[in-house]
This record gives sequence, C-alpha cells and structure tokens, in this order.
Amino acid sequence: MYMKKFALVIILLIFLPKTFLFSQAGGASVLFISIPPDARSSGMGEVGTAVADDINAIYWNPGGLGFLNYVQKGFDPEDLVPFRQISLSFSKWLPMFNADLYYSYGTVGQFFEALDGTLTFNFIFMHLGEFTRTDINGNALGKFRSNEFSVGIAYGTEVAKDLGIGVQLRYIQSNLAPASALAGGDAGIGRTASFDLGILWKPKELYVFGTDIGNIFSLGLNLQNVGPKITYRKESDPIPTTLRIGTAFNILKDEYNDLKFALDISKLLVYRTELTSDPVPKSFITAWRNPGVELAFGAEYWYENLIALRAGYFTEPSALGNRKYWNFGAGLRYDIFRLDFSFINTIEENHPLANTMRFSLLIDWK
Repeated sequence: MYMKKFALVIILLIFLPKTFLFSQAGGASVLFISIPPDARSSGMGEVGTAVADDINAIYWNPGGLGFLNYVQKGFDPEDLVPFRQISLSFSKWLPMFNADLYYSYGTVGQFFEALDGTLTFNFIFMHLGEFTRTDINGNALGKFRSNEFSVGIAYGTEVAKDLGIGVQLRYIQSNLAPASALAGGDAGIGRTASFDLGILWKPKELYVFGTDIGNIFSLGLNLQNVGPKITYRKESDPIPTTLRIGTAFNILKDEYNDLKFALDISKLLVYRTELTSDPVPKSFITAWRNPGVELAFGAEYWYENLIALRAGYFTEPSALGNRKYWNFGAGLRYDIFRLDFSFINTIEENHPLANTMRFSLLIDWK
C-alpha cells in the first residue's frame, strides 16, 4: 500500500511545475530507457560501450553490431552461418519498496549479407503499478495501470576492418494515466522519438611503446537518446540524452580462460533551470555547466567459455543523484543458451536500488 502511494506521488509530480522537480543538475523524463537492460553488463558495474559484442549492443553501442556478422555453427571453423541472436531480460524494480514495478526487455537481430550489416529490433516495457482513480471526495471511480514502453530498430555495419558504426531509431510512449483518468484528453500520455549513434574501434594491430595491444583493446562512443522533449499536459521535459565513452581490455584469452576489464564514462546532456530546459542540440553545449560525470568499471572472467564471474562498481557525484554501488554477477552457457544474473549491493543502507536483481537469457539462434 505504501509503495502504491509512493509511485502515485511520482506520477503526480510529472504534472507539477518544474520548480519542484529539478532542483538538481540535469533532470529528465522517461528514465526507463537509460536502465542497463542485460544482467551481464550490469554485473560488470554497468559497463559495455567498448564491449558491445552481443545483441545487447543495441543499447550499449550500436556500432558493435557491425562486428556481428558470421559465427561458427559447429566444430568446423569453416562452417559459418549469419549471426542471429535473441536476448530477454527481466528485473523487479525498486525491490526495497515491495512494489508492483518491473522492467522487461527483449531484442532480436540478424546479420543480412544483402545489407552488409546486422539489423535488430528492440522492445522495452516498464510497469509502474496499478492505481485507483478517485473523485474530490475520495470515492473510488475505478482502477488504471501506468506504464512506459519503447520500440526500436537498429542497424550496424563495419565501415573498415576495425571500425564499426551503428544507429538506432526509437519510439517512446509514457502512459502515466489514461485519458479517462484525467481531464484534457491525453493529458497523462506522452510520446516522443529518439536516435542513438555509436562507434566502436577494435584495432587488429596497435603498437603502444613497442607492444602490440591489437585484438585486446577496444574503444567506443555512443550518443544515446537524442530527440525532442516529451510533453504531459503542456509541460515538456527533456529525455535523457547521454554521451557514453568506454574502453575495454581483453588481457587474457586462451583455451580455458577469458578475462576482460572495461571502463565507461557517461555524461547526461540535459540542462535545465527552474523555469525551462534547453532543447537538443543546444543542450550538447550547456549541459557541461552541470558538474560531474557517471563512472563505471568492471571485470568479467570466463572459464572454458562455460561459467562466468563478474564484478564492478558504479559511482556518480551528489549533484547527479549520489548513486554508489557494487555490482556482482554470474553467467552460465549451455549449447545455444546463456543465462546471466546480476545483483546490486548498495553502499548506503535502505537505498531504493538495494538488492536489485536482473535475469537475462541470450539465445544464439543458429
């Protein structure tokens, strides 16, 4: 019951003046599109911009899709088939509140020789709970459910032997309250669209101080969620446009072991005052007036390509929310299936994200 009231407060705040909403730096709506979707990357501290080596690259860096072309089907190295994967994820959100909030994610993609690249489709659904509509006297008038969702399509291709580039187009809809629950038609419904642009560099040969770090080093950049503001009841809020830069090192890889480290730095490109917010592309410049960036780093270890262990750390300055937590995760691969799990261990007690778990299933559809 408590969480129902808490979530309802969140919904009501959407319709309050901006003065009450955004006293801190930044401030954006439809933040569900910024939630890391897969348990693998979450278990590594929420990194992936320079890893992006599976279908979940659609979120972390669509440039990584360019390297997903042909895969080995059996034991014969020459038996190659077009890349094809499905990824599904689920997480009960804010479990500390014991609420009916959950996050679901699914994506499917395949390499098409005719397109010389990989094409993927993506769906994200955020369930915000069930609420009771009442009149001014507190009499129940019925129930309604709130949710947010997005649908996306992405394409990535390898423009050079070691450089991939990709783009995602996304439709976003926020259903905070149905038209029947509020006066003014679609007052509780917001719609917008956005795009992502990603680049991933995975050099085959790169000498640094006489040492070749090619095939173990990668560098990625992803400009996420670029689009117009979303509007509720004549109040327009920016979406979470973000610049992500990441690097990764696959420092150990042999017949039995595979160990990589990754680092991501991200900046929310949203700037607003108590009265207004800057649109894109102006916010690309003005957002740097906001202090600080988000920092995440982590590691992943595979043994015999069957069992994985992961750990990572995420931090941000107090002006951006002061989230700080450790992430832990594990993975198990069997035949064409990979099952991943991650767990958030917050440093602060009674943190809303404490004990958040994610579950992901990856299917190599060969």
